[in-house]
Amino acid sequence: MAVGARSGRDEGEERPDEAEREAEDGGAEARPHRSFWKELPLLIGIALLLALLIKTFLVQAFSIPSDSMQNTLQRGDRVLVDKLTPWFGSEPERGEVVVFHDPASWLAGEPTPEPNFAQQVLSKIGLMPDAAEKDLIKRTIAIGGDTVECKKGGPVVVNGKALDEPYIYPGNSACDDAPFGPLTVPKGKIWVMGDHRQNSQDSRYHMQDSTQGFVPVDKVVGRAVVVAWPITRWATLPIPDTFDQPGIGNQTKATALGLGAAGLAPVGLGPAALGLVGAVPVVMWRRRRLTRGTTGR
Repeated sequence: MAVGARSGRDEGEERPDEAEREAEDGGAEARPHRSFWKELPLLIGIALLLALLIKTFLVQAFSIPSDSMQNTLQRGDRVLVDKLTPWFGSEPERGEVVVFHDPASWLAGEPTPEPNFAQQVLSKIGLMPDAAEKDLIKRTIAIGGDTVECKKGGPVVVNGKALDEPYIYPGNSACDDAPFGPLTVPKGKIWVMGDHRQNSQDSRYHMQDSTQGFVPVDKVVGRAVVVAWPITRWATLPIPDTFDQPGIGNQTKATALGLGAAGLAPVGLGPAALGLVGAVPVVMWRRRRLTRGTTGR
């Protein structure tokens, strides 16, 4: 090769790989990495949206305003209510603690508290119950097609089977303050009673109403599955064994999402926490996409 022969490029010419690296470096400078604090509003927005969807379709928190369900539930307890299974046609079963909308002015005369702005916002995302909604919480004793009765001095009897009710408030009788029956529960209705029998305005006290004391199934918000607050009272709300006794009826035990032992842990997180859990992967995925677009890798 003659002296001075060229190597195939001018001395000032850049190598292709060097040009690519400079282009990548320039691209990185042109598109700076977004900080976590800039992503935070997006994270909060997604979390709130998911929390709203969870509250609407999956689970909602409710506050216990009275003593009618003692000692199972205490005034001020927060319970989480499964709202998913009713969407799939599931109806309340005997023994379940259920939340339902006021069926026939059962709460007439009860004061409605005026929430402040913060409480209104928290109720929208499921961290607090909606003060404007008049809901009740009782135990389902009998369902559509059942015959239920309770004579003074005796137990509650469903389809000829006497109930053993250890959940009744200590010192209370099964129904001495308001005996009833026998009654046949219409299809699509339930008969409900509070665990604190002598301090519960339940089905027995509304037999003269338009619903005759029965609660329409379409008024049921869902089943209370967990006492979530205060933490010292955390507990599940299972169906008592007495409702499983042979001959009481063909009860189908709920095994849908949120009711089994495996489903209680995520339910216990609450709508806002579940919303945050769901939002984090979305934001992280978006950050990875932005990072890849910045580095070209």
